[in-house]
Amino acid sequence: MIWLGIDTANTPLSIAIVKDRELLVEETSAMAINHSLRAMPAIEELLAKVGIAPSQIDAIAVAEGPGSYTGVRIGVTIAKTLAWTLGKPLVGVSSLKALAANALFFNGLICSIIDARRNNVYAGVYQLNAGELMEVIEDGHYSLEELIRKIGECDGPVLFVGKDTAMYEQQIVEQLGHRAMIAPLHFNLPRASSLIYIAAQSEQEADVHAFVPEYRRIAEAEANWLKEQGKDKTSE
Repeated sequence: MIWLGIDTANTPLSIAIVKDRELLVEETSAMAINHSLRAMPAIEELLAKVGIAPSQIDAIAVAEGPGSYTGVRIGVTIAKTLAWTLGKPLVGVSSLKALAANALFFNGLICSIIDARRNNVYAGVYQLNAGELMEVIEDGHYSLEELIRKIGECDGPVLFVGKDTAMYEQQIVEQLGHRAMIAPLHFNLPRASSLIYIAAQSEQEADVHAFVPEYRRIAEAEANWLKEQGKDKTSE
């Protein structure tokens, strides 16, 4: 079975092709390059490298978010277009769970972090159970203070993964002390191969037409609009 994995949910770009559980090729870059310009050419280049035609792809895995609104939309749009055009199944995977899969066999909790600005983060906490990552704290949009409080209610060591962890490392270590561990740099970029690993375990094939990103919060423009609507209603 041939899988194509696409992760454009944040600044890093990762594309991978896996055949019969063997990683054939993967490109992962943390450079701030516009995904709308780079993602599709990267897919075409990797397919050409391994001599696989798009029609030979059996399934597509895509990072469904949370993360950058624009980045998530680009990846999901490409994946949906390919899945619909080629008539292939599509599986969406949490971008936070995909990050956690980089540290799959850590003996403790794995907390994935993506910066959401203003001391807020997208985060999820996972733990390995019978070979699968199980959600301990639900993927969501949290203030750093709230996230640390929730983790404080759990037991055991916690490994923090994601390149944005560096922004909050001091606060995390100050609050959690020796329980907090910071992943080494090679664990901190999303890997499309990890995305495929999770997708292959899942039986949740998406409805291509109905599939939408999981932003985990509304956009700032929408929040401001709703706030204004609330003001208008109270003034009536």
